Amino acid sequence: MKYVDEFRNGQQAQEIAKKIAQLVEELGIDKKKPLQFMEVCGGHTHSIFRYGLAQFLPDEIEFIHGPGCPVCVLPMGVIDDCIAIAEKPNVIFTTFGDAMRVPGSQKSLLQAKAEGCDIRMVYSPLDALTLAKKNPDKEVVFFGLGFETTMPSTALTVQQAAKEQVNNFSLFCNHITIIPTIKAMLDSPDMRLDGFLGPGHVSMIIGTRPYEFIARDYQRPLVNAGFEPLDILQSVYMLVKQLVDKRCEVENQYKRLVPKEGNRAALQAIADVYELREFFEWRGLGSIDHSGVRIQPKYKQYDAELKFDLPKQKIADPDAAQCGEVVTGVIKPEQCKLFGKSCTPETPIGALMVSTEGACAAHYHYGRVEIPLANLGK
Repeated sequence: MKYVDEFRNGQQAQEIAKKIAQLVEELGIDKKKPLQFMEVCGGHTHSIFRYGLAQFLPDEIEFIHGPGCPVCVLPMGVIDDCIAIAEKPNVIFTTFGDAMRVPGSQKSLLQAKAEGCDIRMVYSPLDALTLAKKNPDKEVVFFGLGFETTMPSTALTVQQAAKEQVNNFSLFCNHITIIPTIKAMLDSPDMRLDGFLGPGHVSMIIGTRPYEFIARDYQRPLVNAGFEPLDILQSVYMLVKQLVDKRCEVENQYKRLVPKEGNRAALQAIADVYELREFFEWRGLGSIDHSGVRIQPKYKQYDAELKFDLPKQKIADPDAAQCGEVVTGVIKPEQCKLFGKSCTPETPIGALMVSTEGACAAHYHYGRVEIPLANLGK
């Protein structure tokens, strides 16, 4: 396949769906206890809703939306720390756009910008470094967030800042790691999962080998999946086929972009700049050991946590918000009391409604619309 339309072919989608239904019939699954496959990545959640993929899979298969949207798991306290930095004199605070509207305990970065803070949206951390070089009288801070997908770009930027001795640049590091997060989900007594759609973007960096413990130690299959409709359907087929064959393996559907050993240059940059934190606080999931990274001591002059005095307070979500239950798959987005009422993409209360990869935002935009297979490629 060379062109995107070929990944959205409705006829081929129907054929794969029929094959999946045949395999499910072989398994004899009770509709009241469907197979539960977690798509770890928010990009998969978005595609599943956008193309209505759950609508034409057998009722015996259920998607569980995982914690793979990094913006969605940002605690309110972290947003408050960002605002505390931005409110300091002579600071330019930079961030990716999807973090601008995530609510803190009092306000969002967008609201702080409206109140006069110099907060700017950038497209890469190198943009922030360029701002620092153009504004030597300002402290320029970049809000680093995301899984291993975005770690290399911020690591390379820190290395570049050190090479050029740009000392008015720093990184507020809130990068998180995927493997401890999946392990925490598997260790949860309330979580019943039959398999995983592996996060394709993260896997481009770390490869497929780090997931092998899931099949070996937890006896759950995982298929690294691409993001187009046929990618996801083929990955579901591969998961169900493993169950039919009584196999439990890590397979790679996304071979066109995901190598088994990962991206060596990216991994070297990550290892040089970061070290694991003892624990990291996740919105809706609580504290997970070794699930975040911080800047290595040798780059401490570029660490915003050391440059600035931060509140670092733990702040619980509003009682009515059920973000944690949605992130862990306990409830569906529409089962949250606030969904589509006081919490919408225009007025988000929870972070799951802010990012386009958030389960609530995806369901709000696409989940209530029936999408015929004939329109899959449109």
